[in-house]
Amino acid sequence: MSRLGCVADDFTGATDLAGNLAATGRRVVVTVGPDDRPPKDADAVVVALKSRTVPPEEAVAACLDAHRKLTRAGFDRIWFKYCSTFDSTARGNIGPVTDALLEATGAPWTIACPAFPAGGRTVYQGHLFVGDRLLSESGMRHHPLTPMTDPDLVRVMGAQSRYRVGLLPHRVLRSGETAARDHVSDLVSKGVRVVVTDALDGHDLSVIERLTRDLPLITGGSGLALSLPPVRPGAAAARVRSAPGPLAVLAGSVSDTTVAQIRHARSLLPHRLLSVGDLVRSPKATVAHAVAWAAAHLDAGRDVLLYSADDHAQVRAAQEAYGVERSAQAAERALADCARALACRGVRRFLVAGGESSGAVVEALGVSRLRIGPAIAPGVSWTEATHGGHTLNLVLKSGNFGAEDLFTTAQDVL
Repeated sequence: MSRLGCVADDFTGATDLAGNLAATGRRVVVTVGPDDRPPKDADAVVVALKSRTVPPEEAVAACLDAHRKLTRAGFDRIWFKYCSTFDSTARGNIGPVTDALLEATGAPWTIACPAFPAGGRTVYQGHLFVGDRLLSESGMRHHPLTPMTDPDLVRVMGAQSRYRVGLLPHRVLRSGETAARDHVSDLVSKGVRVVVTDALDGHDLSVIERLTRDLPLITGGSGLALSLPPVRPGAAAARVRSAPGPLAVLAGSVSDTTVAQIRHARSLLPHRLLSVGDLVRSPKATVAHAVAWAAAHLDAGRDVLLYSADDHAQVRAAQEAYGVERSAQAAERALADCARALACRGVRRFLVAGGESSGAVVEALGVSRLRIGPAIAPGVSWTEATHGGHTLNLVLKSGNFGAEDLFTTAQDVL
């Protein structure tokens, strides 16, 4: 069995992939940034990076550094993990990183397979769907950093990659592995090195998994992991040590899914809005007041919700007033500062919504490794970490994942 060395472009994506790999019986660990000495007994290591929205050259350098350390440690197959909504800017970073890893691994070709049917992400005729809507008609068109307005992945990837991009269509997948292999061979003979794959369900992903089993590099979302051959059949479900106390929910995402989760949680939990305007004008005072307010409720045994926006209109207003980057950084920094201060006050359970917010919080807490625990929803798991000698339980949730009541039911499975 190949040992998988995985490079995720954000922290929620790292735990998403790790959870699906663990579901196949693999021993998985998530490291925060490249680790010079990853665990020797791990079947897979997932390196969590914050490379999705940095300049492409920085993303490439970070991913190549992770690749070097993983291969040095004996991980002979590389998985570049990005979001199932193909989050990227016009310049990248999915294309440039894929190009660099093609060269570094020597792979003759690779796939771009973001599909995660269990999470409502499918690809048909090269077009990405979120539920029953095209990507361009979903909430992702409003993303503050990586708005996705083109659902045609062949076109999006073709604009980012130096290499030719082709399509493995659904009609070929349904014809079986031999037909799929012949189709890809024909594409590669014509100079294609990146193959976007259709996938509507687990059957399609199983064909793709068998087709790509010997490739040194695969790229995509976490859905394909569920089609990997299982190891250690009958192994017990992943468990983690449970930290005591109530839960602090920190929501930096403004995806449609997270906005709905915030709306639901506001009816049940003490909640406080950290407005970007307040965070820009007086960040220390705003955070201090929020922490004091949250601590009072947490000390009384109540879960709390701190969040950065109620809706897309607030985000647009903040961006117009302060700029996109400044607004995003103010919110991320505030949630990270809140997490650090609350952890110092003894809070041991956190749920963070949003990839950039999750990365900021994990770095603020000084966490270096995460153990994967029970799943709450497709792509969302509890994890165990250590902070100041104490056990922490963290959920790092992609903005687009989870049911409406996730913020209020997450602790039921821990």
